[in-house]
Amino acid sequence: MSFLRRQVVTAALTANAIRPVPGLRAAIPSFAFGWLTSELAPHLMTLTAADTAAHARRRGRRSRAALALAAANLAGQAFLIDQSRRVRTQAEDALVEGLGYHYIEQLDAKPTPAELAVPWRRLVNPFRMRDLAVRVDKNVPYAPEHGKRGLLDVYRPAEGEITGAPVLLQVHGGGWTIGNKDQQGLPLMHHLAAKGWVCVAINYRLAPRDPFPAQIIDVKRAIAWIREHIEEYGGDPDYLAITGGSAGGHLTALAAVTSNDPAYQPGFEDADTSVAVAVPHYGVYDFAGCTGLRSAELMREKFLAPRVVRRSWADAPEVFEAGTPLLRVGKEAPDFFVLHGAHDSLVSVEQARLFVQRLREVSGATVVYAELPGAQHAFDVFPSIRSQHVVRAIDRYLHWHWNGWRRQRGTSETA
Repeated sequence: MSFLRRQVVTAALTANAIRPVPGLRAAIPSFAFGWLTSELAPHLMTLTAADTAAHARRRGRRSRAALALAAANLAGQAFLIDQSRRVRTQAEDALVEGLGYHYIEQLDAKPTPAELAVPWRRLVNPFRMRDLAVRVDKNVPYAPEHGKRGLLDVYRPAEGEITGAPVLLQVHGGGWTIGNKDQQGLPLMHHLAAKGWVCVAINYRLAPRDPFPAQIIDVKRAIAWIREHIEEYGGDPDYLAITGGSAGGHLTALAAVTSNDPAYQPGFEDADTSVAVAVPHYGVYDFAGCTGLRSAELMREKFLAPRVVRRSWADAPEVFEAGTPLLRVGKEAPDFFVLHGAHDSLVSVEQARLFVQRLREVSGATVVYAELPGAQHAFDVFPSIRSQHVVRAIDRYLHWHWNGWRRQRGTSETA
C-alpha cells in the first residue's frame, strides 16, 4: 500500500474517532474503529510520525498532498490524545459536583501528582495486563449446575493476609450473548486488588441459549455467594460494590435497583442481594424502549427481543419493563457513579442522562455522573490514557464511599 493510501486510511480512522459516523447500520464498525483509534491514539500517532518521516527522507518534498494529509492526521491524533488527558479534570469535576469540594478530605490520603499523572510506560503495551501485586483464584464455582458459565475469579493482594476488605463485583459485557469474566474490568480490578480490595469477576449464562432474565438471576446468585463465602478470601461480606460495562452495566444497574426481588432470586429468595454502591459504565438503562428514544426502540426490536429475551415486546412487555433499570428506580436505590462516553455509537448517551435524572429525582442516593467527551463504548477495557484516569477516579470515589460506610457503621454500632 502506498504512503498516500496509508494516510487516507489513517485519516478515515482519525475522523471517525473525532466524529463517529452516525446511523444504525454504521454503529458497529463506527464503534470498533473509533474505540481502538481513540484509546490507541498515542500508538497511532507514533506510527504515523514514523511513516511520515521515512517517506519524507525517501521522497524529499514530492507527494506534498500526502505529506499534508499526514500532517492533518498527526494534528487529529494530537487532539484525541489531549481529549483523553482532559478526562482527569472532567472526572474530578464530576466527583466534586456529586460529592462536594471536601470529599477528598475523607480519603485515606490525598492523591499525589505522580499518582494522577499519565503512566506512559504502562501504556507502551496496553494489552499486557498481568500484575505481580495481585493473585487470582480462578474458576471458583458459584453456580456449579451451569458449568463454566457458573464460575468466578477472585482477585486479591498477592502478599500478606487481609481481613475485612471491601469487595467489588465485576460483571462483564458482550450484549448478553458473548463475553467472559477475564476479558473486561481488568485495569480496575488489578488497581483495586493491589490496594487491598477483593474483586470478584463472574461468568453468567448467555442468551440466546438462556434467555433473559437468566443473566440477572446469575448476578444475584453471585451476590448471594459473596455474602456467604467472601470472608474466606479476606473480604467483608457486608460491603459490596458492583460494576460492569455495556450489558454488564445494564446488569449492574438492574441488580442495584432490584435488591432482594424474589422474581430474580428463584430458589434463594431469602438471600440478601443488596449492594452498597454501583458503578455502571456505558450501560443500557432503557431495556424496554420506554423513553421514546428511537435508538432504544430499535435495540429492543432488532436485538433484545429476537436474541436476548426471545420474546416479542407485544407478547411480554412485562419482561422488558421489569428488566429496565430506569423503570425500577426507587427511594431505596444505592449510591451510583455512572460513566458514559459522549461518542458512544452502540448505546446512546441520552440513556445515561435520563437514568441519572431519574435517580436524582426519585432516590435518596448520592449520584455522580461523568460524561466523557470523545469517549466511545468500551473505553475502559484495556489500559489507555482515558481508562487510567477513569480507574483512578473510580478508586477515589469507592474509597470515599468505603470510608463513609465504615464511619456510619461504627457510629451505629456504638449508638
